[in-house]
Amino acid sequence: MTVINTSDVYYDPYDVDIDADPYPVFRRLREEAPLYYNEQYDFFAVSRFDDVEQGLVDRDTFISGRGGILELIKAGIEMPPGILIFEDPPTHTIHRGLVSRVFTPKRMNALEGQIREFCARSLDPLVGTDRFDFVADIGAQMPMRVIGMLLGIPEDDQEKIRDHADAQLRTEAGKPMRHSGDEFAIGDIFAEYIDWRAEHPSDDLMTQLLNAEFEDVTGTTRRLERQEILTFLNVIAGAGNETTTRLIGWAGRILAEHPDQRRELAEDASLIPNAIEEILRYEPPAPHVGRYVAREVEFHGTPVPPGSAILLLAGSANRDDRVFEDGDRFDIHRTIGHHLSFGYGAHFCLGAALARIEGRVALEEILARFQEWDVDYANAEMASTSTVRGWKSLPVFVR
Repeated sequence: MTVINTSDVYYDPYDVDIDADPYPVFRRLREEAPLYYNEQYDFFAVSRFDDVEQGLVDRDTFISGRGGILELIKAGIEMPPGILIFEDPPTHTIHRGLVSRVFTPKRMNALEGQIREFCARSLDPLVGTDRFDFVADIGAQMPMRVIGMLLGIPEDDQEKIRDHADAQLRTEAGKPMRHSGDEFAIGDIFAEYIDWRAEHPSDDLMTQLLNAEFEDVTGTTRRLERQEILTFLNVIAGAGNETTTRLIGWAGRILAEHPDQRRELAEDASLIPNAIEEILRYEPPAPHVGRYVAREVEFHGTPVPPGSAILLLAGSANRDDRVFEDGDRFDIHRTIGHHLSFGYGAHFCLGAALARIEGRVALEEILARFQEWDVDYANAEMASTSTVRGWKSLPVFVR
């Protein structure tokens, strides 16, 4: 199948140069090719806010059960049960209900003291130094502690779990993800923990999953099978570590580039919650999500046939001037409404409340200790993945 683009704009999610700063390409896509087709990798992409939102909301046309990553969709792999982000109703509705009670805003707000303690543990040893790394020293530390605590992972093992989750998402720069489909589902690294928790229950998600009873799609009331629990834990550990790490890294880079707004935040912490929303809008950790097109749909007068893979470019939608005035401008005072960095509709990110409070507390604690910094770009490094975009390392000079 060939679709002729009327514009010469080119978008490739694997292109290292584009990924370094995709926003000029995103702007051209919105204006010149709001429905884009990439012939080399055989996928469509939509870039305007209304179109991306439609793709996220219309779960009957744009299905998740074939995977949310382009490589998985194209491979036609059958997703094993328990990968929440790669499921459709009714299975998704049932499985989401099993874990959603853990991630309520009320329960997440109750974690603030512990989140602040984890931040202090990372940041206090850095006071008085002339540099630190937003990723290695705080972004990769605090979220790991928080999600490990929620899951019930012993503290001594949390780095091992984080590194395991991190390795699953890494790709070779400029190339698609190598995959079998099992990397998101196996979860064998958690086996010893669930065996121990079965004998030593606690107030954590692992214990909850072991004891939860639910009615499955066949109408049978049962508990989760062992492999289902392993898959749940694998997915949640990855999501809980990766995206918030990228959020904290972007906060460091963006505020270094906007020192006047950084100083406002240091002087008035009440501005920080909205600043976190603006950071999420401006540099979303997950700039695109894939969907499988289950039935023909039309965008801007052009049909997209069933069986197609489509990328919903949330990173572009979040800067659409039709919704956000001067969308390429960073402004901590912006009235945002809603952005698409956490998705929208049935697959709205379960961990959104947790990510928001982690981002807010991290920024409060950083600014309480460090008010001025510049990025050491010579030693900064972007992470290479097919799913999230952000910094593997972001060292800064403290002034």
